Amino acid sequence: MTMLIAGIGTAVPLHRIAQADAAEIATQFSCETPAQERLFKGMYRRAGVDTRHSVVLEASDGDLGARQSFYTHANPTTRDRMRKYEEQAGALAVSAGREALREARVQAERVTHVITVSCSGFHAPGFDIAMIKQLGLAAQVARTHVGFMGCHGLLNGLRVAHAFLAADPRACVLLCAVEMCSLHHQYGWDSDQIVANALFADGSAALVGVSEGPTSGSVYRVVASGSTLVDDSEDAMSWRIADHGFQMTLSPRVPELISRTIRPYLDGWLARQGMDFAAVGSWAVHPGGPRILAEFGEATGLDRAMLETSHKVLAEYGNMSSPTVLFILDRLRRIGAPRPCVALAFGPGLAVESVLLA
Repeated sequence: MTMLIAGIGTAVPLHRIAQADAAEIATQFSCETPAQERLFKGMYRRAGVDTRHSVVLEASDGDLGARQSFYTHANPTTRDRMRKYEEQAGALAVSAGREALREARVQAERVTHVITVSCSGFHAPGFDIAMIKQLGLAAQVARTHVGFMGCHGLLNGLRVAHAFLAADPRACVLLCAVEMCSLHHQYGWDSDQIVANALFADGSAALVGVSEGPTSGSVYRVVASGSTLVDDSEDAMSWRIADHGFQMTLSPRVPELISRTIRPYLDGWLARQGMDFAAVGSWAVHPGGPRILAEFGEATGLDRAMLETSHKVLAEYGNMSSPTVLFILDRLRRIGAPRPCVALAFGPGLAVESVLLA
């Protein structure tokens, strides 16, 4: 059964910050010596990020000290951070969902299933309720949440959407990922945490999935999905709830683990779809960081140009976790990138998720 991505919508918080300014603000929460400060700012420069949006920002310019009041020398508790998530998640989801419905030319009452994705916050009732009420969806819409799966969560949600449409071709699925990773800024001198602080950002992305409709050049058709777990990698990437937000473990081994695994996995998976690696026209690779993109390119033989859209989204938005891959796909279709396209994302496990799109 074919699933068509009839519309895509993206949204980010109102305010953004340049990476150099973010480093300047964050220095006070991690550095105790001038030597640490120099190393810290170097980590931020090498993150491949130019600007990021965040729900904790209260202005996009002006005095650095006045641009956000959420992080101070009193380290916010997880309760404080989750309250901010609850305040902000619905608005981001509604904005992205409304744009996806508008682009798909689908009336809200036609939606039969809502799938939400997030790993950066929890509250009940969730932001799916805000979507139902503010977008005008039916009260009877079926709701499913894909939670705490990390950066590949949207691709897991896409697999669920595909299954719903296979079960009922008359269904119409609204899938929305919301992440507010900046709520989990970690204090102290810890290289893993500093790298995560330098990379992660906030955003939302949504899509409308149907089984049939107009097949213009801007519409993706979902052909297949796949998964693999990387051997001996459970300690390489993790995401755990702590007293002061969620803590990311991001081992320096991650790029090497992906490099070792990815080409054999892709060759086998693509062969099962009746095609080879060379037949792929474009790539939407989740930019976990610049080293991950570089190692992916080296392992697969793809040059920088084939991954340029991933680099650009990282530079302009940072790593927004699960919505990021849909930002990349949206940009690829708008520039008319050749197809088929493979979308890939990586997350705790260490796990790889892939989707083939025509």
